[in-house]
Amino acid sequence: MPIDQSVSNSAAGPDRAPSLVGDEPGVPRYLVRRYWWAYLHPAGISFFDHPWVVNLILWGNMARLRRAAFDALGPEPLSGRTVQLACVYGDLTPRLADRHEAGAALEVIDVLPQQLAKLERKIGHQGHVALRRCNSAALGGADGRYDQALIFFLLHEQPERVRRATLREATRVVRPGGRVVIVDYHLPHRLNPLRYLMRPVLGWLEPYALDLWRRDLSAWLPEREVATVQRRLFFGGLYQMLVLTVCPDSA
Repeated sequence: MPIDQSVSNSAAGPDRAPSLVGDEPGVPRYLVRRYWWAYLHPAGISFFDHPWVVNLILWGNMARLRRAAFDALGPEPLSGRTVQLACVYGDLTPRLADRHEAGAALEVIDVLPQQLAKLERKIGHQGHVALRRCNSAALGGADGRYDQALIFFLLHEQPERVRRATLREATRVVRPGGRVVIVDYHLPHRLNPLRYLMRPVLGWLEPYALDLWRRDLSAWLPEREVATVQRRLFFGGLYQMLVLTVCPDSA
């Protein structure tokens, strides 16, 4: 999908978006306003899309968090249909694609055409991988069409109403008894020095992330759709993984 990605030089900081020439319709304004520097600007895309950069941002925990998320999705090789909500910088998606068995399928959705184009170049032609431009808060389509879903460091970038809608949609499109695996930020333990270092960093660069420090992530879950919630903390509590089991079909 062609898009003009040129930007002006008028930006004053990460919370002030430059003028994007040829903005794609359907891109949320909060995303353009808050995250242009990371996901829309060509220089940002080029810089961040390297495994070593992602690992640095996550304080060396990328491999550990990725492995935990993959194991939580199901045993390797992964069967059925998987959906990944939003592209992820680095090599997470190529590794996830390789984890699927013959006949299984992976669909990656993202609202930004720049991110999908970048991912398409990265994974090449793989018949079992499909990319679709879509807002995670409004996935559309039939209920229960996936066997499992992965949400990897997306929710902290969304305002509360969008985060709630994303979780509602994720549990809707996963079949009864299927899993939704979430990896994201969490309030660190009091003795973790990163609790005091990361607060101002997140407050400046990731303004919605502190929601996950102030409230338990389960506060945004659609209770009637989730049968069980398992939580695991990492790196002194800075990161969390939730494994949701979608309620069995009452019928």
